[in-house]
Amino acid sequence: MTTRNNNNINIDPEKVTAERLNGYAALFGCIALVGAYTTTGQIIPGFV
Repeated sequence: MTTRNNNNINIDPEKVTAERLNGYAALFGCIALVGAYTTTGQIIPGFV
C-alpha cells in the first residue's frame, strides 16, 4: 500500500515577483558598495 502526500502549495505570482525584485535590489546594492569601496577606499563615501 502506497501513501501519497500531495501538498500543493500555490504561491502568488506577485510575491514571487516582489522577492525577485528585492533580490535584484540587494545585489545592486552589494555591487554599488564594492564599486564605491574600490574607487574611494571608503565604504560610505563622504561619511566621516
